[in-house]
Amino acid sequence: MTIIGDEPKTTTAELAALVERRRTAAAPRRSWASTEPFVAGERRELEGVEGVSWRNASVVYVYRAAALDLAAAALSLVAVVLVGSVVELESAIPVLLAGVSFVGAIAVWHGYDGKAVGDGAREFQAVMRAGVAAFVVPALVAALVQRPLPRVHVAVLAALMTVVGMVARRLLRRSLHRARRDGWAMSRTLVAGDTDSVHRTIEQLRQATHHGYRVVGICLPAVTDSPPQDGVPLLGAFADIAQVAYDHQVETVIIAGSELTGDALRRLSWALGRAGADLVVAPGLVEVLGPRVSVRPTVGLALLEVETVPPRRRLFAKSVLDHALGTAILLAVAPIIGVAALAVRLTSRGPVFFRQRRVGIDGREFTMIKLRSMYADADARKASLRSENDGSGVLFKLRDDPRVTPVGRILRRFSIDELPQLWNVAKGDMSLVGPRPPLPEEVDGYQDQVFRRLHVRPGLTGLWQVSGRSDLSWDESVRLDLRYVDNWSVAMDLLILWKTGRAVVMPKGAY
Repeated sequence: MTIIGDEPKTTTAELAALVERRRTAAAPRRSWASTEPFVAGERRELEGVEGVSWRNASVVYVYRAAALDLAAAALSLVAVVLVGSVVELESAIPVLLAGVSFVGAIAVWHGYDGKAVGDGAREFQAVMRAGVAAFVVPALVAALVQRPLPRVHVAVLAALMTVVGMVARRLLRRSLHRARRDGWAMSRTLVAGDTDSVHRTIEQLRQATHHGYRVVGICLPAVTDSPPQDGVPLLGAFADIAQVAYDHQVETVIIAGSELTGDALRRLSWALGRAGADLVVAPGLVEVLGPRVSVRPTVGLALLEVETVPPRRRLFAKSVLDHALGTAILLAVAPIIGVAALAVRLTSRGPVFFRQRRVGIDGREFTMIKLRSMYADADARKASLRSENDGSGVLFKLRDDPRVTPVGRILRRFSIDELPQLWNVAKGDMSLVGPRPPLPEEVDGYQDQVFRRLHVRPGLTGLWQVSGRSDLSWDESVRLDLRYVDNWSVAMDLLILWKTGRAVVMPKGAY
């Protein structure tokens, strides 16, 4: 309220806040800015809800993560000391400092923050950064005190701790996701907004239980509004959010849509702070994640800035990763390619390698090379098999393709036929990670946003590879490819490469 003389005036922000809340509520309104924004009393649990909440489970998760990191550092230290014969004190001190720096750096990079672990890439990034710190810190200390640094021992230790730490975190994360599928370690969540926005949010959260949100209720602008048919109870109106959060021990309140904004949203954050609940605002951006979004504070406003062009340093890092790692993997798997090529030559007529024109970055065509897994007349028989197509959209796929040779089925099952594409990666036609390289006739059938897939180099693997491969529908494949194109990062590429190894070992959806 602004006072001019003796007459009170209502500001525009205050008026907007009043309009947003002056609708039919379930209980008498209480000011969200007051010291008592809700009636404190006996809290009640919703019926039919089981499982430990994430607020309690996160403490156990952090303790386990810290124990695994300590174990990774200790085991790596023992291995380096024994194998490297580190016996002199002058060499042992930098090695011990590297181990301590590793665990300390994880804590500095929020690797033990209850809000950062269990979901997303932040805890893996913390481990990777800690691996760098495990080498940098002893090097700086050695330079400062002018003592020699056992570079090989420290470098091997840093790399070993990083790898073991990443594997341990991955196993811990998988156990958490299994628990969440059974309804445990979930954050009790209240969704507030207009009916359509609430419905979309609930559907998306239900499709990804590993993120850890269990919706226990919803709040609409007014209790007289018709709730979506999602099986989630309507617990109140906007004015009741703070009271509902307190009564039902809500841990997270998600505001969906644009019904609740401005000063009212600010006041709600004050009230939820007293109720012990976190406030999450869904800005309405679709499939825009991680590094592309940052907050730009301007004259009291929190403006979301969306990155439209990847920075040069990220493009350079991806290029270095593709050429260096792609070439190294190609040399390592060359014997496997040789044995597979011999098997193809001995078991069926035709060339050993299959060359095909594909469309790369910005529509530029290139010749992709694979080990031949089909009979030589496969293209001629394609037209007669159109009616049996198991694919969707512009994709042609057969789950039991009669054109595939017996050896080809084995090669496809373990993705060995794809290995020669590493030559395309080394040449720069492809990337290690990216969308699936399309055929020219597939590109001819693209519509609207699907062309966005050509904005980056096609990949040897990608989100589609680690999310179901040929079992995915065309629409789902496009959605995953567009998500990657819009949000790729080096950390995401490394995570996808890690998951690809698991997908190859357990080749579900490969045919």
